[in-house]
Amino acid sequence: MPTRRGTELVLLGFAVVITMAAQCIVDITMTGSLTSEVATFGAWFTALWLVAHVLVRRFAPYADPLLLPCVAVLVGLGLSMIHRLDMAGNQLGSNGSGEDAPVQLLWATVGLGLFTAVLVVVRDHRVLARFAYTLALVGLVLLAIPAVLPASISEVYGAKLWIRVAGFSIQPGEFAKICLIVFFAAYLVDKRDVLALASRKVAGLELPRGRDLGPVLVAWAASILVLVFERDLGSSLLLFGIFVVMLYVATERASWLIIGLLLFSGGAFVAYQLFGHVRVRVDTWLDPFAYADEGGYQIVQSLFGLGTGGLFGAGLGGGRPDQVPVAKSDFIASAIGEELGLFGLVAVIVLYLVLVERGLRTSLVVRDGFGKLLAAGLSFAVAWQVFVVLGGVTGLLPLTGLTTPFLAYGGSSLVANFGLVALLVRISDAARRPTAPPAPTPPKLTDAPTEVVRP
Repeated sequence: MPTRRGTELVLLGFAVVITMAAQCIVDITMTGSLTSEVATFGAWFTALWLVAHVLVRRFAPYADPLLLPCVAVLVGLGLSMIHRLDMAGNQLGSNGSGEDAPVQLLWATVGLGLFTAVLVVVRDHRVLARFAYTLALVGLVLLAIPAVLPASISEVYGAKLWIRVAGFSIQPGEFAKICLIVFFAAYLVDKRDVLALASRKVAGLELPRGRDLGPVLVAWAASILVLVFERDLGSSLLLFGIFVVMLYVATERASWLIIGLLLFSGGAFVAYQLFGHVRVRVDTWLDPFAYADEGGYQIVQSLFGLGTGGLFGAGLGGGRPDQVPVAKSDFIASAIGEELGLFGLVAVIVLYLVLVERGLRTSLVVRDGFGKLLAAGLSFAVAWQVFVVLGGVTGLLPLTGLTTPFLAYGGSSLVANFGLVALLVRISDAARRPTAPPAPTPPKLTDAPTEVVRP
């Protein structure tokens, strides 16, 4: 345990150094000197992760020491890039908010509050399985709320994802994701034996029984409803992908992956034919330069920025990532690729890979089935979201509107992902906690030595 504590503390210190170096480079490049806010930011950021370290070692002493440092570096790089875009907006006299970095730091503090609450309240992750159906209901309600609200309250850039009241906004789907993953894990642990049964073999592939297709059909229908009523391709793809992969992990049958892929492909094709907003997204993806003055402007500017960055980047503060609309949230990966280059963007991807790998390692080590599926689902959610976002930014996939976890500006995403990491920390602690030695059994009467007593 002391080794874990020391490793985590050293790596967190390294994360703070990287973040502060990035902040100083941005200030010197953009203004020629350090701003007065650097010291305040450094103290706040350092205190944030020092408190997080103390909390983890107090409430989850056996947790994986690499989880928290990976998150710290990602959050720090995101704050530095948001700060850089703030300064670019101020220099150009942008009408938008020029103080998003302090707001993001405040959201990180709120996220630490949720992180603490999860660690303190959820002392045993297996307790969550008792509330699986309640969490499923909560998750579905959170998903449905933006769809039934007026567009003036819930719609941003054509997608109905938000609840905006009196200047305050929240994206409930980010929290719904975690609730539904908990439900999926509990449900699949109970039903995996039934779902693993095969009725026939076709072309060497063992297909499930027809009566067992119900759960995947319900998940497919829910994802299509999200796509139709909220016009949110990202959340639809994310939720259905998570469920299918967790189903595959639970049953170890590749047929579920193929069935899920066919179902989503069919639903996406029908949506393309019936709904104009889906058709616009796909057409723009196929030929963004044909729509460079309209819906393709974002992706075109993103591709130009990535090309300008090349292998080594233009340097922090040396590029023009502010030319990409919504660069602080949807396209922050493009901004990092332009200023840190391909090597810098790959380094960020490696951080995500380490975070996901440690989560999957936890899934393998933890002893209970619910913990295995929950850790696998949470890890895959991060990996899948990063893949979809980077695929959209680079033109590999259609744009979905999802944000890059921990990097992108947005309070809902940041706070929810802090809760997700807290669950991974809790499961990791349970997986690595040494088993208690068996209690000594009292000696039996028959084991007592025989003694001859002489008168």
